Amino acid sequence: MAKTKETKDDIEETCEAKCENKDAETLDSAEKSAKENAQEAADEKAKAPDEKAQEAGENDEKLSKSKKKGKKDKKDEKIEELTDRITRQMAEFDNFRKRTEKEKQQQFDRGVITMAEKILPVVDSFERALAGISDEQKKDPFIDGMDKVFKQMMSMLSEAGVVAIDSCGAEFNPDFHNAVMHIDDDSFGENIVAEEFQKGYIYKGTTVIRHSMVKVAN
Repeated sequence: MAKTKETKDDIEETCEAKCENKDAETLDSAEKSAKENAQEAADEKAKAPDEKAQEAGENDEKLSKSKKKGKKDKKDEKIEELTDRITRQMAEFDNFRKRTEKEKQQQFDRGVITMAEKILPVVDSFERALAGISDEQKKDPFIDGMDKVFKQMMSMLSEAGVVAIDSCGAEFNPDFHNAVMHIDDDSFGENIVAEEFQKGYIYKGTTVIRHSMVKVAN
């Protein structure tokens, strides 16, 4: 019995020793962790001023660059001024060129129309003369020469943009036709040109040089 009691006491002492050792280890670990946390906090406090100083330096550098960008060099200002002046002069010259070309074209058109107005009476005379020639007379060299001159004249007018207005069988159009007579004829449709007394001519398909003189069916 006495031996059993001693064994129990030894076990209890051993357990108490182990518990004390565990408590000591836990305490040491807690102290070590607290020291590490304190060191980290101290390091962060030490880094904070340096980071703030670095950020302040970067902000100052950005502000300096923005100020430099805001202030233009005199050379850059002069270059921009000359570039703007050249651009304006080029635009003015281009407008002047277009305006001059338009005026030249208008002068040319007026010249062609004036020329055609003076030649058309001659064309009418040629047409009337050739219309009254018989088939036998057409074999005459003189008549053949007149016909060739007439065709050459009409070719020249066509190249200049002057062409005859198609009238016979077309619907009456006051923009191109001048009605001098009206007839009642069922063989023609209503408001159709039945006969042409004098040819009309148009320039470039838009400008009427002379209206066609026509007879219109009602």
